[in-house]
Amino acid sequence: MADSMLSMGLDVGTSTTQMVISRLTIENRASGFSVPEIEITGREVLYKSPVYFTPLISESLVDENKIRALVEQEYAAAGIPREQIQTGAVIITGESSRKENAKTVLSALSESSGEFVVATAGPHLESVLAAKGAGADLYSEETDTIVLHIDIGGGTSNLALLKSGQIVATGCLNVGGRLLKFDESGYVKYCSPVLKHKDAFAVGQRPSQEELANLCQTMVHALEMAAGLRPPTNLLHEFWTEEAGNQWLPPQKVHTVSFSGGVAACMGSHFPIMKFGDLGPMLAEAICQSLLWRMPHRVAPDAIRATVIGAGCHSAQLSGSTVFYRGVDLPLKNLPVVSSFEALASAEEPLVLVVPSINSMHYAQITALAEKIVAHWPALPIIVAMELDLAKALGHALALRLPSDRGILCIDRVRLPEGSFLDVGQPVGSALPVVIKTLIFEG
Repeated sequence: MADSMLSMGLDVGTSTTQMVISRLTIENRASGFSVPEIEITGREVLYKSPVYFTPLISESLVDENKIRALVEQEYAAAGIPREQIQTGAVIITGESSRKENAKTVLSALSESSGEFVVATAGPHLESVLAAKGAGADLYSEETDTIVLHIDIGGGTSNLALLKSGQIVATGCLNVGGRLLKFDESGYVKYCSPVLKHKDAFAVGQRPSQEELANLCQTMVHALEMAAGLRPPTNLLHEFWTEEAGNQWLPPQKVHTVSFSGGVAACMGSHFPIMKFGDLGPMLAEAICQSLLWRMPHRVAPDAIRATVIGAGCHSAQLSGSTVFYRGVDLPLKNLPVVSSFEALASAEEPLVLVVPSINSMHYAQITALAEKIVAHWPALPIIVAMELDLAKALGHALALRLPSDRGILCIDRVRLPEGSFLDVGQPVGSALPVVIKTLIFEG
């Protein structure tokens, strides 16, 4: 019999703030004589909030109180008490992640939105959630093709390269529709720091349509370079988001370009240039005249909501094949991920040790690993993540070697990159929901 859990997603973006509530269906896909295969087999969006402009106190501060009130209002509109929410994510994206109070606002919203609604930030995770929320992963899998997904929002454009449904690379550019904001007369009232070298766009200036069109064209050229459609120059580096790292290599081959985000929602709509008091419509029009648009392309059906749908439907995964836990108070949040025993020595707060994938482990190897963990672990709960279905065996080996009041948590079938963070929720059936995330704030 299938279990289910309710998930909430909240995206506090550069331009807009949105919330969704979803139902995730959980099933054991294995036969009765096999190791359990606990998977999320269905995702149904139950409620979508209206799209709100992100409330600001000033250009450097997000208005936490208004967003908190918005969340309360939308829970009431959905008719779903927050106490019923079992998982989900609050993600702060684009220019909003550069605000002075971004970190404290994100933490407060996470705590007030539900017991296991986790706080997330960082361009890598945003790229993943947007691609999945837009359905680019399913499209790539069903067509067995290479898809470049680009989520173009108010402050950034998040990239995800997918091969046969798997995300193989992510990146991020400072390209977005709300890097400039205008008053009713066309004078600049906000210029993002990423454009500070563009003198013509200083606050109080009234740039010409030609200057704005040239800026949009320059940003589109950077996107074309990132997509491998134009030879890369220093322009690509100029618009690259520092927090995204330097791992992106323009793909040599792309079958389809996929779009989502607020700017994508403007594509083909021919809005007046200053419809939203920003560059969004003009940037959308420039993309529709670009090399990107000449490629086979798709625009996500609910383009403006891709990231929040990703946060609500795709942020959680399950560990449930052979988990072991005792004496730990769930949920656990923001556990730093380490991959070496040396990192344990100086630990003062709980963290999670990754055991790398091994083809198989015999009983003697499991007991040796347990003894090594006991010898090196400080006086903190022992939390281990394995890729193989050996978490229960390791947990029992640890339990035999430790006092009964020592907390132990062993999970399996999760792949945790160094530098990430892990959240673990209350059990759903025999599974534990987990969220692997980053907590990188831009700026």
